[in-house]
Amino acid sequence: MSRRVLITGGAGFVGSCLGLGLAERYSDWKIIALDNLKRRGSELNLPRLKQAGIEFIHGDVRNIEDLDPIALKPDLILECSAEPSVLAGYNSPGYVLQTNLVGTINCLELARQTQADFIFLSTSRVYPIAHLSTLKYTETETRFQLLDEQSLPGVSSQGISEEFPLDGARSLYGATKLAAELLIAEYADAYGIRTLINRCGVLTGPWQMGKVDQGVFALWMAFHYFQKSLKYIGYGGTGKQVRDFLHIADLLDLIDIQIQRFEELKGKTFNVGGGVENTLSLYETTQLCQKITGYEIPITPVVETRTGDVPIYITDSRKITETTGWTPKRNAENTLREIYEWIHKYKDIVNNIFG
Repeated sequence: MSRRVLITGGAGFVGSCLGLGLAERYSDWKIIALDNLKRRGSELNLPRLKQAGIEFIHGDVRNIEDLDPIALKPDLILECSAEPSVLAGYNSPGYVLQTNLVGTINCLELARQTQADFIFLSTSRVYPIAHLSTLKYTETETRFQLLDEQSLPGVSSQGISEEFPLDGARSLYGATKLAAELLIAEYADAYGIRTLINRCGVLTGPWQMGKVDQGVFALWMAFHYFQKSLKYIGYGGTGKQVRDFLHIADLLDLIDIQIQRFEELKGKTFNVGGGVENTLSLYETTQLCQKITGYEIPITPVVETRTGDVPIYITDSRKITETTGWTPKRNAENTLREIYEWIHKYKDIVNNIFG
């Protein structure tokens, strides 16, 4: 069945990769990418979108007039627009609230008017910082390791599941995404819209213009490639903090499954990530980056922990795997090698972004 798909944040890392992937798989689909191009580097995706036959609209989800139901006529909305930085919430709360909450409300209004299916990319940051900070873990030579015995529900050595408690503060960024989730459920119930929510952990892959607080694996590889210095921030400055990662191509595979099985999956919320098999500490990431690039760079330990940071986050994705059979296929070394090859191929333009 031919679809008409609107991807908000469509020139960003996630939105553009999903759009390009779907365009490659479904040549008869009409795909529209809407983006305000605020994120540095997103303009580099415009030629790629054009080449794939994806229509680009320079618009902003904060402006309801940019989401014209008559002009856009989507039957599927992938809501990938967001200010994805936790730190930005502390520095510029107005922009985060307007983009992540009002923007999603505007997208829901478009879905209501067009009866479009709605897939929302939420975040693991909906889980409260205080709870995540009390996770029980042990320390090995290279990383922190979650224990099976925990005092909170919804967490084990497999990571954080959908049953993890939601009471407490979670950063302004996390709060906007959780509030958006609640409104999505209300719109689905009131207006009969088919919706799906994916709470994503760390997403990565080629074409990610990484920053310290968002896109850390791409940033780590780029700084090794260009031989710039880095820091291990917090937790004694040892670099043992751990995240699971999901290659963007694995997320594309999942979104494809969800689109095909929408009627069966509608109304559900899933934790989506690489899971315990695909985890790295910063220290381990450094070792892999050294191996792939052949470069060692200075890394300064910073003992003090940043506001809003957590020592360990692993996505327990067993619910989505049991429901759909989907599992991530791309491991750490292959993922980092792909990022390295992308940086090497486009080093002149990428250097301006990471410079």
